[in-house]
Amino acid sequence: MKNKKPKIIIMSGYGLNCEEETKFAFDWAGGNADIIHINDLIAKPKMLKEYQILVFPGGFAYGDDTGSGKAYANKFKNHLLKELCEFLSRDTLVIGICNGFQIITNLEIVPGALTYNKNGKFIDRWLDLETRNSTSPWLKGIKKISIPITHGEGRYITNPKEYKTLKKNEQIAFLYAKGDIYKFQNLEHNPNGSQYDIAGVLAYNGRVLGMMPHPEKAIFAHQSPLWYKNKKVSKEGQGLQIFKNGVNYFKDR
Repeated sequence: MKNKKPKIIIMSGYGLNCEEETKFAFDWAGGNADIIHINDLIAKPKMLKEYQILVFPGGFAYGDDTGSGKAYANKFKNHLLKELCEFLSRDTLVIGICNGFQIITNLEIVPGALTYNKNGKFIDRWLDLETRNSTSPWLKGIKKISIPITHGEGRYITNPKEYKTLKKNEQIAFLYAKGDIYKFQNLEHNPNGSQYDIAGVLAYNGRVLGMMPHPEKAIFAHQSPLWYKNKKVSKEGQGLQIFKNGVNYFKDR
């Protein structure tokens, strides 16, 4: 795999709608990404063996009618559970972003659950994150990051016992934090009310990442509300590093 482009499969269908931006991000980071409808994967499940990274992007699968991520996760369980388990057993990576995070929590490959924002409203804004794990392939070299959220059911919930386990096993990926965006906008740092400020979690020794904020919407620096301050520093957005990390995990092998 060294110096070769890893293959990335990005799921689509039934209301997922961030697949194009996510493909662009992985391709821009040096990968080789394909957008595959879930029905096409069901028709040819062995296809999953060709890929090193599995992506569940953002959107509103099945209109969130039965709860965010549930119906899509059930379709995956009913038709692709064996292939998913085999994929996870290999040295592979998985990322679920926003609706994708909701899907992989319902697939029970990451802990916890996601429910309605504390104000009961859809939230669309930028905010700050701090990383809490330096060993995950996805988080290499990232300490703080500012990217957007766009969700109505993004409040992460867990119980005290599970939270202790998350901390002990270093499964907390991101916390909502008070950083540059917080100072600039003077808005809540954790607007959806997630317990313990958790914005993302890890599983499978850091190879699986679930996160509510959208790194694919922060690929270029000019997308940030702080662009006017930082435009002479970098053209790359802070979200791009997550995709670079995923690609480099395989290219370095």
